[in-house]
Amino acid sequence: LIYSGALKVDAGSLKPGQVIALVNYMSQILVELVKLANLIITVTKAIACGNRVQDVFEVRRALDVLSVELSCERISEEELEHLKKACHQFEEATHSKDTTAIAKADVAYHDIIVRATGNQRLQQLVNHLAEQMYRYRFVYLKDISQHEKLVEEHREILECILQRDKKKASEAAKKHIDNQENSIIRQIRLENQSILV
Repeated sequence: LIYSGALKVDAGSLKPGQVIALVNYMSQILVELVKLANLIITVTKAIACGNRVQDVFEVRRALDVLSVELSCERISEEELEHLKKACHQFEEATHSKDTTAIAKADVAYHDIIVRATGNQRLQQLVNHLAEQMYRYRFVYLKDISQHEKLVEEHREILECILQRDKKKASEAAKKHIDNQENSIIRQIRLENQSILV
């Protein structure tokens, strides 16, 4: 562009200012094209991330529903006491606003339910998925506005297990996971919108 412009200036068909203006316009267009390419990459990554979140939560939902149903049948009185205590500890942790402490209390609560099933394979599957869930759990637990709802959901699951009501327990577990999934997807969308703006 500069070389061609130099030849046209030398021939007298263009003024030097016109060549400089053309170079500036081309630079601005290239900068905008790079921004567009970055935007396309970001949107593609966001879509892929959203799909991974949904995949993980589909599996988590199925495992949690199975866990509470089996726990309703198999949980011992001692495990029920541990679950009550874990539910209370989770509530206390939410008051601390310490995301790490809340996450640990949440994991402890759910682990008691899974162990109460007495199903080793189910425990292995849940433990494997837990590694993937932990990062999503942090995103969800950082949202302080969700803490009260989480406490209520944990209490509801506990009550259903205490009453050994498999149907209500599975509905409560499904609702619990659905709310987490929706919250995380909403968080991802908000983060992506802030990137786009």
